[in-house]
Amino acid sequence: MASSSETFSARPVITLSVDCMGGDHGTRVTLPACLSFLERHADAALLLVGAAAELKDFSHPRARVIEATEVVGMDDPIEVALRKKKDSSMRVAIQQVKDGAAQAAISAGNTGALMAIARYLLKTLDGIDRPAIAPQLPNSKGGATTVLDLGANVDCDAEDLLQFAVLGSALVSALTGNESPSVGLLNVGEEAIKGSETIKKASLLLRKAASSKDLNFYGNVEGNDIFKGTTDIVVCDGFVGNVTLKASEGVAAMIVEFLRIEYSNGIMGRLAAIVSYPVLKALKRRLDHRRYNGAALLGLRGLVFKSHGSADQVAFGHALDRAYDAARNNLLDRVRARIAHAAPLLAREQSAMQADVAALHV
Repeated sequence: MASSSETFSARPVITLSVDCMGGDHGTRVTLPACLSFLERHADAALLLVGAAAELKDFSHPRARVIEATEVVGMDDPIEVALRKKKDSSMRVAIQQVKDGAAQAAISAGNTGALMAIARYLLKTLDGIDRPAIAPQLPNSKGGATTVLDLGANVDCDAEDLLQFAVLGSALVSALTGNESPSVGLLNVGEEAIKGSETIKKASLLLRKAASSKDLNFYGNVEGNDIFKGTTDIVVCDGFVGNVTLKASEGVAAMIVEFLRIEYSNGIMGRLAAIVSYPVLKALKRRLDHRRYNGAALLGLRGLVFKSHGSADQVAFGHALDRAYDAARNNLLDRVRARIAHAAPLLAREQSAMQADVAALHV
């Protein structure tokens, strides 16, 4: 019988391609994070993409440098990134996934450019019209709620929201092992009669998906349900999702700063801080958005992960971990399987949906 170490070493190597130049901090963050990642994962390898001069001092037996002569700036228009910077570190990193040299790509660069380049190079999966960004937000149950879309698609129709639910379910099942994660539809109330026409149509589609066992649809949820952990997944359009993400990060930072100020005022405050230090430390860790960094761009024919542009070494390391977990757990195959099973529903005619919506008003 093989030892556990022999079994572990026999696992196939997961190779990730990293845009080392992207984000606010570039190689000052990405390279230390990559080194730490390789130390944590003995079955992983990295393709480090960027300017040769900035990567020349990085040395590791499971890392290889791939030169790229251009960088996509955080304020570069999508057209510039897509059509004029064809040798950017972002594009070359994604090209590694297309060529089969890497199982996933990670970048902290310009979100719009990343989505455009990834979609151009990798294309969308059959049955999916728009890729979605799917990060995780901490909830009060001690876990995280996956929310999508978080900014890739500002205007969404009912079919888009259904597709996001299918994609999110595949992601959560791949990363957690839960084969039937619950899905909530973000709305202004739990009642089926509430919300815009798009939300009502989406609700009907999701109920249909539940009846055919394609999804585990919980029903409508409200904003506070994200942080209560009412469902494993919450589906919304990109405008609402992005506002939710930024607001939650702001509130978390405000709470941590408020507690720091309160407990640093006077002798009593410092004594209270000493007594409550374990609780404060746990709270700070739970609210630390760096632990949840790394959002999948779902719906593509390859795995791409987006890190916050302002990510530090710890946060970028978590993004690398998420990409590794997705590749290790065959996320892409799970997404394809769910889409294939839900294909008849995803192709449902618009006229049939309109008839169902009309029935709500009877």
